[in-house]
Amino acid sequence: MIVNERQTPEGLLVAVCDSDVLGETFEDGELSLTVTEEFYGGEEVDAQTVVDALSRATVANIVGTESVRLAVEAGVVDEANVLEIESTLHAQMLRLY
Repeated sequence: MIVNERQTPEGLLVAVCDSDVLGETFEDGELSLTVTEEFYGGEEVDAQTVVDALSRATVANIVGTESVRLAVEAGVVDEANVLEIESTLHAQMLRLY
C-alpha cells in the first residue's frame, strides 16, 4: 500500500491506495475516479503504518480493495460508506472534532 500525508489548514490529509491501482482510472456510469501519482503517490508501507496514518488523519481518501478493507477492519471507515467503483473500492473519511 502507498501512503501520502500532507498538512493542510484543515488538518492532516492522508491518501492511501493499493500499489496496483496507482495510475488507474475506474468508472461506473457518470462516476469516475483517477488514482493520480500527484495525489496518491508516496511511500510504500506496511499495514500498521497505514493504520497509524489513518488514525492521525483529519481527512482521508482511500482507494483499492486491500486499503479500504484495512480501513474498515481498523474502524476508521464504516463498511456501509464504502463505494464500489468498477473493480475497486473507494472510501473517504472526515474526522470532526
